[in-house]
Amino acid sequence: MQDRVSFQVYFNWFLLSFLAGNINSGGYLACHRFVSHVTGFATLAGIEFEKNNWLDALGTLLVPTFFLVGVIFSGYLTEKRYAHKVQGQKFAPVFGVIAVLLAIVAVGGYLEWFGHFGDPARMEHDFILLACLCAACGLQNAAITSASGYTIRTTHLTGLTTDLGLGIVKLLFKSNSAQEKQAERMANYLRIGTIISFLFGSFIGAVIFVQNQYIGFLFPMVVALYFAFIAQHPEN
Repeated sequence: MQDRVSFQVYFNWFLLSFLAGNINSGGYLACHRFVSHVTGFATLAGIEFEKNNWLDALGTLLVPTFFLVGVIFSGYLTEKRYAHKVQGQKFAPVFGVIAVLLAIVAVGGYLEWFGHFGDPARMEHDFILLACLCAACGLQNAAITSASGYTIRTTHLTGLTTDLGLGIVKLLFKSNSAQEKQAERMANYLRIGTIISFLFGSFIGAVIFVQNQYIGFLFPMVVALYFAFIAQHPEN
């Protein structure tokens, strides 16, 4: 029983990283912007200011705030409003909102709200697209950060790769007890699996979005609905 539960937990954990890589790939292919992290938006805004593209510069500065909004709303749902929910039920509304945001992107793209898929980002038609995707990633990142005891993020790899490098050093050069080494080894396996899952999600996302363009966002939407369901029914 414990092995089965452990396998399910690891599977869901890696699937979350897969989801983040998938969304990030879709955002980049849609409008040449990464959306699962906020790194780089300030640099892009500076470039647009230098080109006197004031609207794009301002929009580029504002987009990362939606990642923050997603984090705050996720924290509100999981830490306060639904804090009384048992087990993982408090995370169900978070993934429900993520699914809604991805549905807006899929439908909005199909209705040509965001311009042509693959064109460079222009804030007059891509602002809502980027805002929805960044908010979705912020919601997920905050939920998993909370669920993991503030130790793991699944929407970007910078900190995770740093943790992996430090973990390798601890295993090779630090004198720890056998129990501590085993714990660090398992943590490194989790980090490696998360990184691989993100990369795999990005690869699969590239295939899906190239073939289906905006409608491809229905795929991560379904994955988000899966997490909403299992969070609402943790006994399953």
